[in-house]
Amino acid sequence: MLLLLVAGLCIYGAVEQLILGRPFGNNPASDEVLVLTIIVFGLGLPVFMHQLCLMVEVYEDGLRYRFYPLQLPFRKLGREEIISFEAVTYRPIRDYGGWGIKYGRNGAAYNVSGNRGVQLQLTDGRRMLFGSQRPEELASALRTITKK
Repeated sequence: MLLLLVAGLCIYGAVEQLILGRPFGNNPASDEVLVLTIIVFGLGLPVFMHQLCLMVEVYEDGLRYRFYPLQLPFRKLGREEIISFEAVTYRPIRDYGGWGIKYGRNGAAYNVSGNRGVQLQLTDGRRMLFGSQRPEELASALRTITKK
């Protein structure tokens, strides 16, 4: 909603100043700055946010993850690094400060939306949470590789 509000405000300001000829605000920006603002915040930011995607893949040798386009290469956790895991329901804002790549009192979290995921306990003491719309399936896939 906040993103839509920012984009809408940028577009409204552009229409007011560029099309209707009425300066937007008490201290209006130049037309060039207004066009740049529309490109960055009115178009660029919504497109960027739409592209955000958490990818978690389970292979025989471990788990690979990335938060595209912020992390281009996959990062890997070997199956020997995973001590335990469980499908959980969590509170994104309270436990981690929101969505995205976050660090909170419960460790690191990689989440895009929702409040369900899989919490991992690693051999080095770290805890990682991966948000998932199907946490039971992710936990089941992890169960198959960690029993080997």
